Amino acid sequence: MELNGKHALITGGGHGIGGASAEALAASGAKLTLTGRNMEKLEAMAAKLPGAQARRLDVTDEEAVKRVFTESAASLGAIDILINNSGIAETAPYLRTSSDMMRRLMEVNLIGAHVCTQQALPAMVDAGWGRVVNISSLAGISGQPYIAAYSASKHAMIGLTRTLALEMVKKGITVNAVCPAYVETGMVEAGVANIQKITGMSEADARGELAKKNPQGRIIAASEVAVTVAWLCLPGSESITGQSIAMAGGGWM
Repeated sequence: MELNGKHALITGGGHGIGGASAEALAASGAKLTLTGRNMEKLEAMAAKLPGAQARRLDVTDEEAVKRVFTESAASLGAIDILINNSGIAETAPYLRTSSDMMRRLMEVNLIGAHVCTQQALPAMVDAGWGRVVNISSLAGISGQPYIAAYSASKHAMIGLTRTLALEMVKKGITVNAVCPAYVETGMVEAGVANIQKITGMSEADARGELAKKNPQGRIIAASEVAVTVAWLCLPGSESITGQSIAMAGGGWM
């Protein structure tokens, strides 16, 4: 129970990587605030975990972020750990990538993380201890076709991670990014459906196309990402900061 007494807030915490991270952090004793837009999923996840609460939050609503972070801290204590997991993805050839698409993805994937981090950081600075883990993507390290807006937003998240890590480096706060390839989440389900729609492939063949992008020939489990997220918050990871950790089965060398 190495995180006993620590309060972790996870955006997009009701399912996928966020839900798996909640389970991993709870197993180490953390108190949890799970936020997101789907209260049914949030409440179902919170009900499984001791000391967890669910709060509705759209990270693009700055006033809501301020309110939820304040209420969460009043309920469970100052936020010690922030997992910026909320994210969206859209695909299009670059010449059909509209400015509106670019803004939508930047608003959630980058600015949402920025606003949440600014709310959590002052208490971490006061305490002299804190952990920020940003869920980026392999697309934040390497460019990929047809996801210009998504890749740009995740590259930007890594830039934010590195800059903030340097600013916080002597304050007991680490800031890191985890960059998985395709993970068993709703995003992959949507990707598989899109491949089927465009190509007429079976679901198995469409999933196989995504798995081929991983040299291990598989789609990553959300629990694997969660283990890495939790490790970055546990004692022994103090010197790991400003990193962009690729989880891609060797897909980025």
